Amino acid sequence: MDVVDGEMKIEKEYDQGFRVEHEGDDHQSRLPESSKIKKKKQKMAIRCDQQYTTPPPPDLPIKFRKRIRAFGGSDIALVIQKCLFKTDVSSGHNRLSIPFNQIQQTFLTPQETEFLNLGDNKKKCSEMEVMLIEPSLRRGTISLRKWEMKKASESATSMYVLVGQWNSVAWRNALREDETVQLWSFRINSKLCLTLVKRRAKSNGYFIEF
Repeated sequence: MDVVDGEMKIEKEYDQGFRVEHEGDDHQSRLPESSKIKKKKQKMAIRCDQQYTTPPPPDLPIKFRKRIRAFGGSDIALVIQKCLFKTDVSSGHNRLSIPFNQIQQTFLTPQETEFLNLGDNKKKCSEMEVMLIEPSLRRGTISLRKWEMKKASESATSMYVLVGQWNSVAWRNALREDETVQLWSFRINSKLCLTLVKRRAKSNGYFIEF
């Protein structure tokens, strides 16, 4: 063993990817270099996830809540937050799609769900006429249907759609492709109603009312 100025010289040995340091005691365990790097990357990934987690959808703005209360509404719930597709604002399609896999929570009663399941795309679809509070706070009505989108090479995709007066809603509220909107549900004497809110992103990732 080499001694320099009366002190023990630290010997570093590398044996099949393991590093061992002798410092007068052997409390340090032998760990592969690859394991240390892996643990370091895992810790960094956890910190990144905590720092850049997408914020939850914002709450319904106060002015919409007041409008709903003025009509005697309650049981407010977020149905969907989505980015508008080209087909959502196309006059030729005249509908807002509500894909099942994007719905935040159940907003229909079992009876309403069963009723909408009665129709199909080959015959007249079953539909519900519901009140809609638009982004402008204008009150109107809209039709809610269930569609099965079938493609030759894929399985059917289920979605709800708002139809009927949708073109007028989109035009009055200047809805555009790639805008973010929220659709909320509420009840008036147990009857389903909806409200549509336009959102825009702030620099910190949160949304504000447009």
